[in-house]
Amino acid sequence: MWTWRTGAVLCVLAVPAQAETCQWLGTVLYCDSGLTAQQVGDTTYYSNGVTDQRIGDATFGSDGLSSQQVGNTTYYSDGTAAQQIGDTTYFSDGTICQTVGGTTVCN
Repeated sequence: MWTWRTGAVLCVLAVPAQAETCQWLGTVLYCDSGLTAQQVGDTTYYSNGVTDQRIGDATFGSDGLSSQQVGNTTYYSDGTAAQQIGDTTYFSDGTICQTVGGTTVCN
């Protein structure tokens, strides 16, 4: 299972067990796993109880996970990283996410 995390442009994944699709409709994120999120300003509220606060290039989660974006690479406090190249994000655990329009598919 993976957890979708997002700030304005940031997405964070933990190891996925299967492909996952998520789509932003306005300020609400819907994932086919049932996870939803609502973005209000610099804070994102997830249906699983986690909140993220974005401050500049850093994001701080209520679950203790944080991240720092440097250029097109995001470094996470759990030791993983992700690099964004165009519409594709490559994670250090091998996960690849493709975004087309407001829909992101990861596998």
